[in-house]
Amino acid sequence: MAGKFELYTDKSGEYRFRLKAGNGEVIATSEGYSSKAGALSGIESVQRNAPGAEVVEV
Repeated sequence: MAGKFELYTDKSGEYRFRLKAGNGEVIATSEGYSSKAGALSGIESVQRNAPGAEVVEV
């Protein structure tokens, strides 16, 4: 099963998303967004930029 993004509203009314792996484990969570459109743009950004993301040890 592929991973999925879950879009939700938090207790303070902000929109957030989390990325879940195929096994249901949360592997990323977003900041809060004031609009649904902003959260959807955040999801699109992760989808666009993550495939080639570099791994850096700090």
